[in-house]
Amino acid sequence: MNEKVKHIVGPTIALRSGAYFDFEDPESSGFTIDDVAHGLSLICRFTGQCKRFYSVAEHSVHASYNVPAGFEMEALLHDAPEAFVGDISKPLKTLLPDYKVIEERAEIAVLGRFGITPPLSPQVKLTDLKMLRAEQVQAMGNQDVWPLVAELNATDITLEFWQPEEAKRRFLERFSQLSK
Repeated sequence: MNEKVKHIVGPTIALRSGAYFDFEDPESSGFTIDDVAHGLSLICRFTGQCKRFYSVAEHSVHASYNVPAGFEMEALLHDAPEAFVGDISKPLKTLLPDYKVIEERAEIAVLGRFGITPPLSPQVKLTDLKMLRAEQVQAMGNQDVWPLVAELNATDITLEFWQPEEAKRRFLERFSQLSK
């Protein structure tokens, strides 16, 4: 057998597509939209502390249907970097300043690959907060006052709790639809 073996050095992760994501040079990483969809479909929101499995991919698809016209692709991809850096809870992120630097660089590279320039628009940020309000109740079963979202109404958002395969399929379908 005369196969060429790659020798990987440094902070990189192997992706499902066979490409690698290099945390020190994310701009040159060979990731695809399928890598993004695959990763997000397998990551559970809220570090897995939900009543049922609820993926970042499903969250993103719902967000893309709940933003004003013209912001759908940005909403679909707003959490795309998490396919590579994971979904770290906001309270933990506040304790990890070095992580924030890595996350921001990945965000610029990943969103840039698909034509989106950070920072995210106020319309997408507001929809993300409305999603958080809906998720607080539907995915977490939590009725506590979360000051960040306490005044928001998200009764028009219904979570469906897709399994990973369904979440990936719907994410890719939505991406294809919005790419036309």
